[in-house]
Amino acid sequence: MNRLSTSWGDYTLARFPEDPRDALRAWDAADEYLLRRLDESAPDLSGTLVVLGDRWGALATSLAAHRPVQITDSFLAQRATLANLARSGADPGAVRMLSARDTPPARIDVLLVRVPKSLALLEDQLHRLAPGIHPETVIIGAGMVSEIHTSTLRLFERIIGPTRTSLAVRKARLIFCTPDPALAPAPSPWPLRYALPADVGVASGRTVTNHAGIFCADRLDIGTRLFLGSLPERVGPQKVVDLGCGNGVVGTAAALANPRASVTFVDESFSAVASAEATYRENVPTGREAEFLVGDGLSEIPDGSVDLVLNNPPFHSHRATTDTTALRMFTGARRALRPGGELWVVGNRHLGYHQRLRRIFGGCQVMASDPKFVVLRAVKR
Repeated sequence: MNRLSTSWGDYTLARFPEDPRDALRAWDAADEYLLRRLDESAPDLSGTLVVLGDRWGALATSLAAHRPVQITDSFLAQRATLANLARSGADPGAVRMLSARDTPPARIDVLLVRVPKSLALLEDQLHRLAPGIHPETVIIGAGMVSEIHTSTLRLFERIIGPTRTSLAVRKARLIFCTPDPALAPAPSPWPLRYALPADVGVASGRTVTNHAGIFCADRLDIGTRLFLGSLPERVGPQKVVDLGCGNGVVGTAAALANPRASVTFVDESFSAVASAEATYRENVPTGREAEFLVGDGLSEIPDGSVDLVLNNPPFHSHRATTDTTALRMFTGARRALRPGGELWVVGNRHLGYHQRLRRIFGGCQVMASDPKFVVLRAVKR
């Protein structure tokens, strides 16, 4: 937890979920730079203020008095915002929260953009917001220097209008974009669809759907390829969870391999869960229902209710490398599994997941490997 000082007040902020072992801040120099610029330039904030991609609610919390609309693809960002608003004493209803899949406001007077790691997500979001932008809309983007590239600026220019950047301050930079009403950008290319290769087991040749921002949205990544070729063969009734499901290809493959399996897809990304649902419904026969949850890992899954958890955990939180999310997924899986239930994990060899699984489960086995990735199995005793 840490303190952010702004002209609107001082705020104690934390990421979500709060973890005393996690030293990462809930805001950075780009958030500070953007808020300072707003204070100095003093644009009219009485209209519809949209905050896009607010990572942990630092912007929305600081600007809560102006009743912003927060648009994010992250469930955790929404939960962090609510917690930070409550901590600051602000009315949680002061911020209207929309997901990246929701319909954005019809009119946008001020648009603040935290540049995301995914250029594809930025592209899709700008396309979705463009109809609500008018010639007087004030548009300011913010990011660390490492996050803003020529391709980033070209997206703003192609979809919204002329774009320039600020000088860098503490390795952060601002983007200023002037709406061009004469622009008529092409429709968003998202979602993308592609067919899986012919050597990935039961899912071979199946078509997957990827909304913007999904990892490896235009091809099958090599870690998931190894995972698909190594999935356990099961028959009979079985409760399966595809944890951190992405486009849902792993959970869909599990459903295809076992017609009596009941699969739950879980991810903190709204776009990921929408992708997983589209992938599942296109490939699994109608009448076989699955569950699709946007949430914080396995927090909504009852203890001891699951037979198999399939997991390809992320090891980044935005630009920071961390195993915090993976560890929470592993401990959550142990809680949710029945005795004898199994967690199957794929990850880069160098991440050392086998050591964490041995501490949490008491042991693990290597089920498949290649020079870069390893598939591990841990059983709840």
